[in-house]
Amino acid sequence: MNLTEEHKINQDWREVANEVEKASKRISGVVSKTEFEHNYFLSEKFNAQIYLKREDQQIVRSFKIRGAYNKMSQLSEEEKQRGVVCSSAGNHAQGFALACFKLQIRGIIYMPSPTPTQKINKVKKFGQQFVEVRLVGDTYDDAYDQAYKECQNINAVFIHPFNDLEVIAGQGTVASEMIEEHEDLDYVLIAVGGGGLLSGVSAYFKIKSPRTKIIAVESKGAPSLYESLRVGEPAMLSEIDTFADGIAVKHMGALCFDLCKNAVDQSLLVEEGKICSTILELYNEQAIVVEPAGAVSIAALEQLRDIEGKKIGVIVCGGNNDINRTQEIKERALLYEGKKHYFLIRFPQRAGALREFLETLGPKDDITHFEYTKKTNRTSGPALVGLELNQAGDFEALVQRFSTSGINYQHLNNNPMLFEMLV
Repeated sequence: MNLTEEHKINQDWREVANEVEKASKRISGVVSKTEFEHNYFLSEKFNAQIYLKREDQQIVRSFKIRGAYNKMSQLSEEEKQRGVVCSSAGNHAQGFALACFKLQIRGIIYMPSPTPTQKINKVKKFGQQFVEVRLVGDTYDDAYDQAYKECQNINAVFIHPFNDLEVIAGQGTVASEMIEEHEDLDYVLIAVGGGGLLSGVSAYFKIKSPRTKIIAVESKGAPSLYESLRVGEPAMLSEIDTFADGIAVKHMGALCFDLCKNAVDQSLLVEEGKICSTILELYNEQAIVVEPAGAVSIAALEQLRDIEGKKIGVIVCGGNNDINRTQEIKERALLYEGKKHYFLIRFPQRAGALREFLETLGPKDDITHFEYTKKTNRTSGPALVGLELNQAGDFEALVQRFSTSGINYQHLNNNPMLFEMLV
């Protein structure tokens, strides 16, 4: 990088930092100044000073109200009359809806069809008579395409969830609050979807606290920034895992990428199973309720090296978790931790075969699934069996007992095609 390029980058960061400070005044009184609290459990676990920026404490339970309100509060009266449109996987929709209500602007919200019901209901509650929700497609990108077309058709103002300077500045107010309380942070961990939060926060830190290392975190199933950094430009992902729906996008914003590509010191990916384990750990140990996107940055702490004694800020970006997903989260966590296993067991079709199988199980092994249909004119019949183990280390002894006892089995966890078909 030459001096001219470096000067341009710093100029861009400084522009964002200036807009962040204006946004802080603009959103005051509407957006909560959330706690930036020392977390005892995580600090003890990693032997570091770890602080959580609790954006899950916003009235809409995510940081998205910051950017949406900052953008929409600057619309002209003529633009407000034309109305606004947005696309969202849920959290931007809630911020957008509340901003519509506060500013009394008519809005249309396009959301992916798999969006959790809890998020849809909250959107309607925050926006009341000022918003209309339309469910389309399977991903955020599908919703975005439909929203953008509708916006052009009715000549409304599109409120982008991330790829907009005023939205980015609004999200960056998270950083100004963090630095106000702790200006000597060694690391900041930030969840990444489209890149609005990362762009605003990283630009502000680069100007106000350049020593702080910026750690960008994504789910392994939707690595838009990771792939973009690898190829040097915003990459289009062909497929994504939408489990961490708040950060599951196929294509990050071009403006966001330009702002953060030189600001990110490290880009990390977290497996969805690890995210699930973290969600359950936070709830069971600390009574903190977070969504997958809100847990991903905490889940990434284990990947950092040499953090003992360091002062670390982690942005908990959202807490809109649907209680109906609890069983799925538990299942993914157990599979990731090696405590849940599925097998095809081919039982001899004779009396006593099931009893012989049961005798191979350990005293704390729990059968969570058993599906078997007796076959006619066959010497054996397959059963789908799910087992939950007390410890991951019990697995090797279990399959050894299967082999010793002559149990005809096939382990499904590492066979994606069969697992998806049968489980």
